[in-house]
Amino acid sequence: MQATFQLKTTARDQMIDITDRISEWLRDNNVKEGIVVVSSLHTTAGITVNENADPDVKTDMLRRFEEIYPWHHPKDRHAEGNTAAHLKTSTVGHAQTLILSQGQLLLGTWQGVYFCEFDGPRTRSFVVKVIAG
Repeated sequence: MQATFQLKTTARDQMIDITDRISEWLRDNNVKEGIVVVSSLHTTAGITVNENADPDVKTDMLRRFEEIYPWHHPKDRHAEGNTAAHLKTSTVGHAQTLILSQGQLLLGTWQGVYFCEFDGPRTRSFVVKVIAG
């Protein structure tokens, strides 16, 4: 079972909580057990699991990524000028693997699944694939 989701980002760097979209799709399809893979279909956007209780975590993460990978660097050669976005995506990763048990994603109390935009704003896609358990 697999589905492709679309979302529109509104900033160059942004973390969007997609946990509810994934959980709703699993419920609507009556999926109860298995492995859930969530994958970004882009080289400048990734997927991560992190805290979803305090919005400052997202703010701090995006600020620190910008400090580590500044958008403009005099030695960057990539013609599109988005080398920083590629580096951020490689750091975060393009996908996450999650456990589904009794119809629930096994996430910690403060965890959520995030789509990480690093070269927006754009219309983006991510895929959710269930491997039945």
